[in-house]
Amino acid sequence: MHLDAADLKEFYACPLGRVVRRLLGARLRAKWGDLKSCRTFGLGYATPFLAPFRGEAEPLGALMPAHLGAVLWPETGQSLSVLVEDTELPLIDERADRVLLVHMLEWSQKPLELLRELWRVLAPNGRILLVVPNRRGLWARVDTTPFGYGSPFSRRQLSRLLKDAMFSPEAWDYALFMPPFNWRMLLKWPVFWERLGLLLWPTFSGVIMVEATKQVYAAIPARETSKVRRRIVPVPAGVTPQILPRQ
Repeated sequence: MHLDAADLKEFYACPLGRVVRRLLGARLRAKWGDLKSCRTFGLGYATPFLAPFRGEAEPLGALMPAHLGAVLWPETGQSLSVLVEDTELPLIDERADRVLLVHMLEWSQKPLELLRELWRVLAPNGRILLVVPNRRGLWARVDTTPFGYGSPFSRRQLSRLLKDAMFSPEAWDYALFMPPFNWRMLLKWPVFWERLGLLLWPTFSGVIMVEATKQVYAAIPARETSKVRRRIVPVPAGVTPQILPRQ
């Protein structure tokens, strides 16, 4: 079971969702720094974390899988969001410098095929960053947040999956140590909870973050050549994004 894009938009508008966006956004900025001239994409529901990179990354796109649905992003100006099939991304081979996966892998019915598709589109020196629910953490055990849906991962499971898809895990991080509830006392001190959790119980975080690079010396992943891939088409504000076949 998983939520849809409207549910996720509602969550990130609530107090707890804003705290999550702040905490994970800080970790993302620390890992990726300035993305000037980097071709950057988010897959899943990554718009809360892509927003700070507008004006830096070029191009910047939010790829929203068909099973999740799409929301218009940003709400004004030219739309940067597009509806896609997650195993048939509308990107040219080896053209993405950075790809962020949030609310994606744990809901995918074909996680290995999804990662191999990312291998195809990622540049040789590119990086992907996965944010997934931690199987050991409290956030994966309650349904008060989107991280309580889908199939959570352990570090070992995630490492094995990445290696099967011909990625090399480079850096591991743990985040979201506060209990996943909209309690004022909890939301008042989120940074305190993060520091305390990293010190006392790092393996029981709410999410695991792992940055990986592709193994360029490996064989190219097998994929069906008969599939018709999609292309990204800019969508004006106020118009629902659509999937269009590549010409």
